[in-house]
Amino acid sequence: MSEPGKNNALAPWIQAQVHTLLEQRGHAWLLQGPSGLGQYPLALALARAWLCENPSPRGACGECGSCHAIEVRTHADLCMLMPETTMMELGWPLSEKAQGEIDDKKRKASKEIRVDAMRDAVEFAQRTSARGRGKVVVVFPAENMNAITANALLKTLEEPAGDVRFVLASESAHQLLPTIRSRCIGHTMLWPDAEEGLQWLQTQGLDAARARLLLQATGGRPADALLFAESGRDPLAWAAFPRAMALGDTAAVKDWTASQIIDAQHKLCHDLMAKLCGATPRFFEPKDLGALCIPMPVLGRWSKALSHAMKTMDHPFNAGLMVEALVGQAQSALNSGH
Repeated sequence: MSEPGKNNALAPWIQAQVHTLLEQRGHAWLLQGPSGLGQYPLALALARAWLCENPSPRGACGECGSCHAIEVRTHADLCMLMPETTMMELGWPLSEKAQGEIDDKKRKASKEIRVDAMRDAVEFAQRTSARGRGKVVVVFPAENMNAITANALLKTLEEPAGDVRFVLASESAHQLLPTIRSRCIGHTMLWPDAEEGLQWLQTQGLDAARARLLLQATGGRPADALLFAESGRDPLAWAAFPRAMALGDTAAVKDWTASQIIDAQHKLCHDLMAKLCGATPRFFEPKDLGALCIPMPVLGRWSKALSHAMKTMDHPFNAGLMVEALVGQAQSALNSGH
């Protein structure tokens, strides 16, 4: 979810999309695709360009007062509509009311886009532009709107003010209301080729071997690969993951969150299904899967159990017990073919 990277320059495949989208006319865009392809950086780059005082076909100048105001998170004509947890991760300020409630421990930061925030965005859209370059509302991740929030946005999309643009960025666009999707210009995120992603990861400080390993581990998604590298986990542990799960080795994932474990187990399950069907594994090297050959019904049940675990992992379970349960479940599935 966070904005990874030491180098603030846009990745080349994102920069190319900025140029393409700036040539289009409209008031609402939907950037869609799986995680790790750069929806948030692309959305912010479009907002920068639309509000820039000296824009070019490639985007914002990066030097004017508008660009500086966005850099320091104070632009009066930019509204970032996000879950509070995402706002805090990405360094965007919350409203005084929301920040006060969280500071006073009256409630926790929301993982959904709250109705109050949407109402503020609607009011923002109706105001006059402060800097005279129009206004922009960025919604990310757009799928984190609940039904009430989404309907409030829909009304604004139907009857937008003349000088406001919306850019919705989503990693699960299928969860959005069809009426919202139909009112936006859809843009499917481009996948970088392997060499392009590898080179970009190296500019972010990864050596070629680790960059290549993490690109495979994340299915070719460079931003997800960088988040893996920055998570504190040892990239070299990825190749050992299938054997560790087969042995029930909880120590191998002691530094992993439940979400990271479930994600890795889902990928392992996927590759074992692919292997069973004679296809090439996507996330692991064939040699890392070894002689594992699990019956398809077992893999199907395991995959279903992992999907259920993903939906409930945010509940206040004991972290240690949850890890033991996940690893034990994997060990049971992976040894069922013996």
